[in-house]
Amino acid sequence: MPTHRLIVPLLLCWLSFPALAGMGFDEARHLLVRATFGADAASIEQFAQFSRRQAVARLLEGGASVTITQPPAWAEAPFDDPARLRDLSEEEKRQYLRERQREGVELRAWWLREMRNTPLPLAEKMTLFWHNHFATAMQKVKSGQLLYRQNLTLRRHALGNFGELLHAVAKDPAMLIYLDTVRSRRDAPNENFAREVMELFTLGEGHYREGDIKEAARAFTGWGLERGQGEFRFHPARHDSGEKTIFGQTGRFDGDDVLDLLLARPETAEFIVGKLWLEFVSPEKDEREIRRLARLFRDNRYEIRPLLMALFTSDAFYAAKNRGALVKSPVELVLGTLIALELPIDDLRPYAFVTRNLGQDLFNPPNVKGWPGGAAWIDSDTLLRRKQFLARLGRAAEMPGEAMRMRREQEGGGLAMRAEFALTRAGRQMDLGGWLSGLPGPDRRQTARAVLLALPATETARAGDDAEYVARLLQDPVYQLK
Repeated sequence: MPTHRLIVPLLLCWLSFPALAGMGFDEARHLLVRATFGADAASIEQFAQFSRRQAVARLLEGGASVTITQPPAWAEAPFDDPARLRDLSEEEKRQYLRERQREGVELRAWWLREMRNTPLPLAEKMTLFWHNHFATAMQKVKSGQLLYRQNLTLRRHALGNFGELLHAVAKDPAMLIYLDTVRSRRDAPNENFAREVMELFTLGEGHYREGDIKEAARAFTGWGLERGQGEFRFHPARHDSGEKTIFGQTGRFDGDDVLDLLLARPETAEFIVGKLWLEFVSPEKDEREIRRLARLFRDNRYEIRPLLMALFTSDAFYAAKNRGALVKSPVELVLGTLIALELPIDDLRPYAFVTRNLGQDLFNPPNVKGWPGGAAWIDSDTLLRRKQFLARLGRAAEMPGEAMRMRREQEGGGLAMRAEFALTRAGRQMDLGGWLSGLPGPDRRQTARAVLLALPATETARAGDDAEYVARLLQDPVYQLK
């Protein structure tokens, strides 16, 4: 038989096999919008040629994630211990807090720029996921330097091993301050971290007893900081070295032993996979599929990459019922818009204020539970603010009288007002019509819809020029979904 007669059937077979065939535009868009912060048309077209496994492998490439964005100078300067705040005068305290406020703005803008430009977007997306899972906040930690260091720790382990991440975060100085481990002594154990590490970080509610918390709190005594250095230090004189009984096991446990006991419990894998499911797949849990993925997670000794490979190649992830089923977070909405529209924004300080106003203030989650996410991202107030932000990107000129108002605010206002002015100015420079005209395909408006919307538009865009058409797509309720 001629060679070409053998090749053609083999090629057709290869193309029909879902593990090898190109995933196509729709699946590629779905993957990139969920697993990263968004995608432009060219990136979607590139990933459309890959199989699911090839595409996810591409996202998982690379070693420990490092930042490409230069941090603020103060972030890597000698440590400025927030403990000195109690020794300052009232005026010095006010000045200190003003400086921390400025640092907070710079830190949020630095991270947003890193998310926008990183060559490892899945690693960065997981860094944000772990930031919300192991929540700490500037309001209590009062040190941008410690939160910056914690961010580096989360990124280093973002795609690594969950067990190693858990041990690293437990000893992280920002976490030690946030959950009061630094104040825990053998004669007065503080139960905050012991409780949250079980309820929010590993097991979930209902899988521990109050007695386990009390005994675990004794094990974490002695964990603290080196004064003036901002580094973890174990203080033997403060540690309760006596026997403790936790989960029915008795021994002279220390904090690391407790973390290992938690990792040995099957509920930990199921809890983590359940949170990843809600983050990346659906607001409705599929308990059978979660248990399957949790077994894989445990069998791989809590390695995160194999878990994400299984999650992002599963049929459930691409199921029609799960498309457009999740609400974009403020960070996803803002960065996803900049990325999809290929807007070359360098100064992201204004957008740090936007995400805060929409309910996601980076480095300041509302409490130890983090942002609840999902449908909680949207209410009558935040939906209006979302639409106003997107309208600002889409309009060709300022509203009457706005220019004068914004100039007054820029001259007399603080950081937030100056950022607002910069955002308005940036919006006037955006060319939505030019973006649409540069899209591939014979029907560029259809391509625009495919890039921007996870589902068919709920509102038919009326006739108009290209800029007006894109602006209407951004205002469609479907644009809020991923």
